[in-house]
Amino acid sequence: MNRTTRDRDEEGRARNARPRDGLGRPLPHGAEGVARQPEGVVRTPDETVREAQRLLDAGMPFHAHEVFEDAWKSGPETERDLWQGLAQLAVGLTHAARGNREGGARLLRRGADRLTSAQEGPGQEGPVHEGPGHESAYGIDVGGLVAWARELADRTEAIGAEVDAVAEAPRLRRTGA
Repeated sequence: MNRTTRDRDEEGRARNARPRDGLGRPLPHGAEGVARQPEGVVRTPDETVREAQRLLDAGMPFHAHEVFEDAWKSGPETERDLWQGLAQLAVGLTHAARGNREGGARLLRRGADRLTSAQEGPGQEGPVHEGPGHESAYGIDVGGLVAWARELADRTEAIGAEVDAVAEAPRLRRTGA
């Protein structure tokens, strides 16, 4: 496809206008897809966590990743590892649900490592701190998510099949948080 016929957004960036399914896979033109997450939305941390959890619970981890991506791009530098780690977990779940077990496991582990780095960051000036359940200042259960990601990565490699994105959706906050 040449440059003049590619789908482009208002700024001229290449954008695929094909509809997508809940896991972000392109569908044929004319098919009914899942509404895309708008890009560049600035949300509060609480809004980010609530929207991402809604999408994860709906089996749409690809879309949850886009919410986390907005948070890392619009938030303070001290929160970058937290939001990037959460985005990597969502993309890892996306790949595992698509049947890409190696890529899914690799991204789940990378996200777990990034969350661990956020927890152990220099000077502890970021939003993640040691506390009951190792949650962040936003109630995110970092310790639980790290354990979930590593366990799912191991299991994904062992089973060699797609995982159910709804059944495997993590809880971002501890119950009651």
